[in-house]
Amino acid sequence: MRLVKAAGFVDKYQIQYNYNMEKFGFYTLKRLMLILAGSVVMAFNINTFVHAGGLIPGGFTGLTLLIQEICLRYGNFHVPFSAIYYALNAAPAVICFRFIGRKFALYSILMIILSGFLTDFMPAMFIRFLQLHDTLLSAVFGGLINGAAVSLCLFADASSGGTDFVAIFISEKYHKDAWNYIFAGNCVILIVAGWLFSLDKALYSIIFQLTTTAVLNFLYQGYQQKTLLIITNKPDAIYALIREKTNHGATSFEGFGNYEKKQRVLLYSVVSANEVSVLVTAIKRIDPAAFVNVIKTEQINGHFYHRPKD
Repeated sequence: MRLVKAAGFVDKYQIQYNYNMEKFGFYTLKRLMLILAGSVVMAFNINTFVHAGGLIPGGFTGLTLLIQEICLRYGNFHVPFSAIYYALNAAPAVICFRFIGRKFALYSILMIILSGFLTDFMPAMFIRFLQLHDTLLSAVFGGLINGAAVSLCLFADASSGGTDFVAIFISEKYHKDAWNYIFAGNCVILIVAGWLFSLDKALYSIIFQLTTTAVLNFLYQGYQQKTLLIITNKPDAIYALIREKTNHGATSFEGFGNYEKKQRVLLYSVVSANEVSVLVTAIKRIDPAAFVNVIKTEQINGHFYHRPKD
């Protein structure tokens, strides 16, 4: 009897292990495919819309293109995009690997390597058909495609590198928002580009960056928060669910439901925006009668759990 139980325990353990390995393999494949897709889209965008409009995107991509243009115009020699791009990302990548997360850094480095390589060596047949002569169209549609490329990378739980490494490191290490400093750095790049080359190209580049930001805010909500107000009769079970799925806490308030004339409990919790859909579905399974109000959270002051990078 004991041998039967032991065998059953081993079989159950083996099944769970196989399931976890299969899930891990699918997740890894998914990340690799998203990074490959993001790299292709980003390289395609640089070789078409960005070059056609003479635009200077934000971050290290923009800085790389600016250095390329300076070398070509004032030094009369061409430097490969990948050579400059890899050099600029080297130090931030090492910092990310040591202090943020190794897998996160390795997937991000893969994104940097692929996008840099494809930008230099993408076959002309893929970019020859798209030759725009309208700078505004290049700025708008280039920004749309760039936002999509960066979103694919973020969906893979990775980064497109460059200033993202800097921002994440400062946020994780010092719990400060570095995006204002990065925005200031992008402004400096645009001022230099406008002073050396053309002011209108620099201004069109601002449209490119604003469009990219709008697309990122629409497609990727990992850095946004939502407030949940949950009126329920099963607060303990729902709180356990929130804790298990998001690692966030909740605060409960005793209340009185005037419509049904019954005592109710209000649970207040703030979670990441990309967790809301799954969480609300699970809450309705526990308590089909629960009333859930989801509110966009503009700002949080205080401790908020951020899932660590892998």
